[in-house]
Formats: sequence, C-alpha cells, structure tokens
Amino acid sequence: MKLSLMQKRLLFTLFSLVCWTFAQAQIPTPEQFLGYKPGDRFTPHHRMVDYFEHVAANNPNVKLIQYGETNEKRPLIMAILSSPENMANLEQIRIDNLKRAGLIEGTPSTAIPINWMSFNVHGNESVGMEAAISAFHTLANPTNAKSQEWLKNQVIIIDPAINPDGRDRYAMWYNQKMNTILQPDLQSVEHNEPWPGGRANHYLFDLNRDWAWQVQVESQARLKMYQQWMPHLHLDFHEQGINNPFYMAPAAEPLHEQLTAWQHEFQDIFGRNTAKYFDDMGRFYFTKERFDLLYPSYGDSYPMFNGAIGMTIEQGGGGQAGRGGFNAVGDTVTLSYRIEGHYTAAMSAAEVTSQNASKLLEQFAKFYKENSTNPKGKYKSFVIKGESNPAQIAKLLELLDKNGIQYGKAGSKSGLRGFEYQSGKSAAFSTSDKDIVISAYQPKSVLAQVFFEPNPQLNDSITYDITSWALPYAYNLKAYALESRLDPAGAYEKVSFAENVPGKTPVAYIAKWEGTRDAAFLAALLREGIRVKYPEFPFKTEGKSFPAGTLLITKGGNEYVADFDKKVTGIANQFGISLETTMTGYMEEGKDFGSPNIRIIQAPKVALVGGAGTSSLNYGELWHFFEKDLNYPLSNLELDNMARYDLSKYNVIILPSMWGGGLNKAAQDKVMEWVRAGGKVIAIEGAVNLFANKEGFSLKTFDSDEEKKAAEKTADTLARKERLEPYQEGERLAISGGAAGAIYQVDMDVTHPLGFGTQGKFYALKNNSNKFAYLLDGVNAGKISSNDSYRTGYIGYKIKSTMGGSLAIGSERQGRGEIVYFVDNPIFRGFWESGKLVLSNAIFLVGQ
Repeated sequence: MKLSLMQKRLLFTLFSLVCWTFAQAQIPTPEQFLGYKPGDRFTPHHRMVDYFEHVAANNPNVKLIQYGETNEKRPLIMAILSSPENMANLEQIRIDNLKRAGLIEGTPSTAIPINWMSFNVHGNESVGMEAAISAFHTLANPTNAKSQEWLKNQVIIIDPAINPDGRDRYAMWYNQKMNTILQPDLQSVEHNEPWPGGRANHYLFDLNRDWAWQVQVESQARLKMYQQWMPHLHLDFHEQGINNPFYMAPAAEPLHEQLTAWQHEFQDIFGRNTAKYFDDMGRFYFTKERFDLLYPSYGDSYPMFNGAIGMTIEQGGGGQAGRGGFNAVGDTVTLSYRIEGHYTAAMSAAEVTSQNASKLLEQFAKFYKENSTNPKGKYKSFVIKGESNPAQIAKLLELLDKNGIQYGKAGSKSGLRGFEYQSGKSAAFSTSDKDIVISAYQPKSVLAQVFFEPNPQLNDSITYDITSWALPYAYNLKAYALESRLDPAGAYEKVSFAENVPGKTPVAYIAKWEGTRDAAFLAALLREGIRVKYPEFPFKTEGKSFPAGTLLITKGGNEYVADFDKKVTGIANQFGISLETTMTGYMEEGKDFGSPNIRIIQAPKVALVGGAGTSSLNYGELWHFFEKDLNYPLSNLELDNMARYDLSKYNVIILPSMWGGGLNKAAQDKVMEWVRAGGKVIAIEGAVNLFANKEGFSLKTFDSDEEKKAAEKTADTLARKERLEPYQEGERLAISGGAAGAIYQVDMDVTHPLGFGTQGKFYALKNNSNKFAYLLDGVNAGKISSNDSYRTGYIGYKIKSTMGGSLAIGSERQGRGEIVYFVDNPIFRGFWESGKLVLSNAIFLVGQ
C-alpha cells in the first residue's frame, strides 16, 4: 500500500514519540555524565563534545552537526533541537526561511522561527560553554514539559563553543593552577592568566570582531552555516569584569540607524522577561549601557543587519573569576552563580521566542521585503570602478560572496553623480561594463549599505569599537556611493584566468605587484630558491609599460634552478598570476635588467616578537598573515628574552604594537647593534614609541621646540577649562584626545619601495592618538598631508586639528640597517586588505 505524505509524516511523528519515550532514561544529566556538578571545575572541550554526542545519539529530536574544525583540530559543533513534528520537517523549515528572506524563490509553507544561541566566542569568558551544557540538557530533556512546549514553536540552534582553541587554552591552564579548596583571593595565581590569555583563538584573533570579515576559519565555517539558516534570533553569550553584575539587552547607544522599531521592541521584551526572573532571584543587572550596536562585525550587530534580533548577554566574572573570586564588595562570584545567570537568559530567550513566534516571522519577512524594495539608507547604490587595483577587487568580491551580497556589472551610463570615496566629496562620473555596481535593492540590502556607508551616523561618540569600516577604504578602491538607484546591467563576469604554459625560456618573466596574492606568489618563489628582482624605476619593454616594484624572474641568476620554466609557471598558476614575458633585457624606457637599479630580493629570515607587554591581537594578526596569507616561515620570539637571543639568525624583526617599557635597555641595545650591522626592524603602532623622541633617531612628535611649546600651551589651556566641567562628563572628555577608527588618506611616495603597488594612495585606519612630525633624516613614504586628508570615523577634537602634516609610514637608516615605522596598524583585524601590500613592501622590498 502506498502511503500519502501526510501518513508518512504521522508515522514518523509516532515513531519519534516512541523513541522519545525510550530516550527519557537514556539522557543523563551533565553531572551524571561528566562526573562532577556544573560549576565545580571547567569542562574540557572534548568532554562537552562527548556529552552532546551522547545526548544526540539517544534523542531523535536533537541533531548534531560538525560544521568545521579549528586550527588546532578541535571540532566545531552545533546542536539543533525542536519538537518531533518540527524535526521531521526540519529541512523544509530551513528552506522556507530562506524564501521568507527572498534569498531563494517561493512561498513558505511552514511558520517556525529559528533561535540561535552562541557561547564562548571569547575563550576565557569561560562560563559560556558550561552554561551551554546545562541549557542543552534542559532543552533536550523530554521530561521537561515547559521546554518541550517552547520547542513546538521554534527551532533552537546551540553553538556551545565558538572558540574551542581559546577556551581550552584557558580551561586547561586554570585546571592546572586552581586550588582544591576554593580560593577567591584575586592575587592567587589561578586568577591571573599569563599572556596571551584565552580570549582569542589560535591566531589570537578576537572572533567577536570577525563576523562580517570572516578572516578566521571558525568564522568562515560558522557564517557558512548561518547563511543556510538565517535565524530570527541570535544570542551571543559573554562575560565582563568580575565587579559588574549582569548585562542584557536592550543595547546602548549608539544604535545604528538601520535598526528597526521591532528589533528595538523585541530587545525590550527579552530584557523585561529576563529581568522578571532575575528580580525573583534577587540578582542585579543593567541594560542600555556600554554595549552598543554600531560596528557590523559583532555577534549581535551582524545578525541585526541580517534581519534577526541580535543580543549580547554579559555575565560578570570572566577569566579572573575562575571557580570563584571576590568582587569589590567582598562577595564571592562563583562559577555556579555565573552558570545560573547565562542559563536563565537562555531559557528566557526560548520562552519569549515561543511567545512571539508569529511576530518574529512576520517582522523578519517585513525587514527583507521593505529594505529590498525601499532601502532607507542615504545611499542606494555603490559603484566600484574597473580601473581599481584588480587584486583588491578580487578580494572584495570574495567577501561579498561570503556574505551573500549581490553585485553586477554597471554597464555604460553617463551623467551620474555620487560621493567619491577617494576625495571625500561629491563628484560626477560615468560607468562602463568593467565597473561593478552593488545595489541596495536586494535581499541583503541593509548589510550592503552598512558595509559601504561612507560615514556612519553617530548619535553618541562613546562607542565600544571602531566607527568606520567602509570597504572601498579597506581595499583601496576607486568607488562612488549614489543617493539614487542604479541597477546592474547584467551579471558581472569575474576575470578568467588562463594558465601560463611554459615555453622557450624568456629573458624574464614579469609579474604585477598589486596585492596579497602577489606577495604570496613572491614568497612561494623565494621558498623554492628562485631568484626574484624588482626595478626601482618604471620601465617599458616590447611595447608594454610596467611600474616600479614589478616582479622580475630572470633567466640570468636562475640557471641553477632545475625545471626553471615549469616551476615558475606552475607556481604562478597556483596563485592565479598571469605572467608577462620579455625576450630582451634592453629596455625601451627605464633601466636595463643589468642595471644596479634592478634590485635582488633576498629571502628574508623573519622574527616576530610577542609576549607580555605586546598586543596579543596585533601579534596574532601578523602571525596569521605570515602563515595563512603568505605561507612564509616565521620565528616567534619572546619579548622578555630578546637580550639573550642570537639575532644574527634573522634579517627582519617585526615589533607589534606594545605598551609600557617594551624592550628593556639590554634588549634595545642588542637590537640596535643588530640593526646597525644590517638588520631591519618593522615597528607597528605602539612599538614606534620605542624610538620616538630618543637620541639618535629621527622620529619626533614635534618638528621644532616652538611647535612643542605651542602644543603644551594649548593642552594646558584646555586642561584648565575642562577642570570645571561636570564630573559625569569625564568619560566624554577623555575620548576627545583619542581615535576610534578614523580613516585618513595617506599620500604614498611611489618612488620608494614602501609605496610600490599603491598607485599613490593608502587609507589608514587610526585607532590611536599618535602623531609624529615628518622625518628629518629619513624617508616620509606615507604622509597625512593636511587636515583635509580626514575621510570619516571618530577622532577627538583635541587631536583632529593636529593630524595634518604628519607621518603615517616612513623609514630611517641606522648604520647599514633600517627601521620602518607604521604609525597605525596596517592590517587591522586582518580585514584591512590594502595594508597587507604595504606591509609586504616593508618585509620583502625595503632595504634590498
């Protein structure tokens, strides 16, 4: 007998109920399975995975998915839970939700919202995974009538540990150091994590700042799953300082103008519902403070810009609390207490999702329909000019694809006018088929607008993160933002790559120097022992012109390389590099290939300094850049041991941002002796202060004593005025001397190796108040030429007017060696893509 679809579903539901009944005796509590009560110690990641696998194997209404793997080979898992009927129809629910967003065609036939909860994005905010275990048990437990009723009206996704590597770094260290008898004394070793701490992932990236950019493997895997589900609610569980109680939505100002009334309303619904339970328990909490919704790459803001209700949850405690620690008033903040806070918030979220299921779906659909048909942002279209750096265009399109943002070719249109990112002003322009248009009239309308908005509106200057991130600046692209609609004229065809075929050996293979891909190509050649050169001047050969910095892989000097042509073309094909060739070293214009101005690139032996006193985040950015972008060997040195190392093993030392004393006197002397003997130091952000205003160095804050005295007089006048301001204005006054992601145009000297490939411009993201005069005895390769170089983002009034006429990137000789200064971090969070080329210039080309 052939069963109808309805009969099959009924039988499946009945079967699931039978399995459910059987499974009741098969689902142990966390204490029964792990052998200790939650809160007694920190659970290793693999034991959490064991528990989730055991429960899923014995419960047909739990589906466990491994969606990725960390750098340290730990599994990334997510558990999907719902009622038997919903689980039987799970794939249809997922597909229907994509239809609801307009991401695929069709009309939804189901009406079940998706509630996604993420824990432990910061590894040493360690209560997250413990709370996830407890929440998972309650929601999976078929005997819990309340939770099972909630699951009828939603699908819940639990990601118990976004950052397993950082989490285990903290948990394993703590379990080694903790006292058997609870010791809440915060001076005890278990309450003081060593550098770099467990907050970040393997490469020391803050994964809560990587949602949009997806630089890290954890983010890439998670966001791939996110795009397949597009949840209606996303809770991001964190911890804050031990002296803070508990934070929950609603969020603080500044709130991005693209957020909807419903998104604000639901945050309030959740906050009030959770507060009700906290009030009953006598627990303290706060809302609408500190944690804002502006920067688009958080675990709350990114979901918001994708139509969901994104919310940050912050339990007081953090890595310092351990199993239990004294707070400022002498109370012991225990791990059990912290678990209770997160667990309560998770249950509250499940409850209010169930209660508001219909409206969540209705408002989600409304978000996508209204924004795709009537975008509310100022700018409705964005154009990337085809003459922009092709390597950077390719990187941008990769990012848009990851985020599901649609784009097309602009077509031939004239008489257009829009905001020109490069100049920061309105300008007339026309388009061609080589240009790319990103229209706000698409499902991912809000996310596209946020990514490209030239100047996010700040309704409060006190923010939790950077205030500007416009992608044309991050990728150094010529682009326009239009206030009018400009639809694509068709699909944009990415430049196809035709593989290089080895033939008769030319005098030289010629490769462009435009982006990270080219730097990785160079790194691969050097690792193979292939000699590469670059010209210091532009040249022309066989009718084709090339800029300074172009890579030359010459026949001469590579005679010893077996299968030379096959190796060069093979490596080029691996990286998608289209090689040009020339059969002569005699130039029509520029220097011949035998000229002393054709420089040999010596394979650098690079050391990166880290450890206590350095920025673990900047260190991680550099480490990741070498290993994942360049695939080039790197020695990692400890700051405290610099005076004892044999530095002759290296010819490049990179100093990431640091604070305090940095290198001690013995280490500084040793490093400078090494530099003067021919070494190269690359100092980034805070590290430049090791050399600033020191005898024997050209790096100075002020150009003259008169300028210094005038600045001191201005500062004194301001201080006298501010001392009469109200006490509560103190925080606002403090930030008036700092920067939070201000973007400045940096004019690059294209005749110097630091400027090669930049086409004369770079956009620096300033997150510090550092300002230095032009070098008197050095190369001012990157200059903030005037105050008009400011483009967007927050910078305090006390320093904004002083930035014009200052150094951004430069170098100075010291004996036979060199120091390269980056006043600002050129590869911020790994997404400031154009800075990777400038950093590669410093690593491979400067000083050759």
